[in-house]
Amino acid sequence: MDHPLIRLMDRLYLCAIWVAGGAITLMSLIIPWGVFSRYVLGTGSQWPEPIAILLMMVFTFIGAACAYRAGGHIAVTMLTERLPDGLQRVLAVAVDGLMGLVCGFCLVWGTRLCLETWNQGIAELPWLPVGATYAALPVGAALTLLFVLEKRLFGPQNHRAVVRFDEVRPEA
Repeated sequence: MDHPLIRLMDRLYLCAIWVAGGAITLMSLIIPWGVFSRYVLGTGSQWPEPIAILLMMVFTFIGAACAYRAGGHIAVTMLTERLPDGLQRVLAVAVDGLMGLVCGFCLVWGTRLCLETWNQGIAELPWLPVGATYAALPVGAALTLLFVLEKRLFGPQNHRAVVRFDEVRPEA
């Protein structure tokens, strides 16, 4: 049976998948509306572009965290696969450590960016603070950092059914 923290991380992962998927779905509906309103109706709505950019940031940063947990990021392993097992493990720890540092940097500075721009408005959407549009950066960094820590504590999770959508097998 899985550790309770892994089950919690599974729920967090699935929630992030749904958020990222919802963002790209909405983005794919909003962009055609912007094109239609501009070129067919001749009015050109002001809101589709900034909302689409916001949704793209959500999809990118939240989706990147999910891709990290699923082992879906591009990795050039031609050299490392030829190294002895012990050195491969050392490099894997180093890579995860660097990933954690990058996540920590993005978490701290992304949060500062959100806070410092919270009182600024967007011309097309005056009700939406600029800081809110940047929120996907620290949230995605925090998620990725959690997945990095999970990988170090419990090993990679990319083999599990919750992550591998290409395999349908019930988990006990």
